[in-house]
Amino acid sequence: MRSENTPFEGGPLDGRVLPILVGPTGHPPKWYEIPVPNDDGTPPTVHVYQRTPSGYSKRLGLRRGWKFVYAPEGKERRELKWPWSKPKSAP
Repeated sequence: MRSENTPFEGGPLDGRVLPILVGPTGHPPKWYEIPVPNDDGTPPTVHVYQRTPSGYSKRLGLRRGWKFVYAPEGKERRELKWPWSKPKSAP
């Protein structure tokens, strides 16, 4: 598997560059979760990072790579929107 050195911004990994495995399209995952174990036996604390473009080239506007930005609110929940689905009614 191929990996790509990806910088992290914010949170506990601020300023670090880690090798992240890329998928078949050559992109790292959209979300990166890091579980940190607690000493008192409670469930581990999970820090979440979101993939964002690290910059664009001047002439053609091509993406220059990816970086992960800390998301303190956690991973956003998304629902599938099928064309045949009815909108949810308000209670």
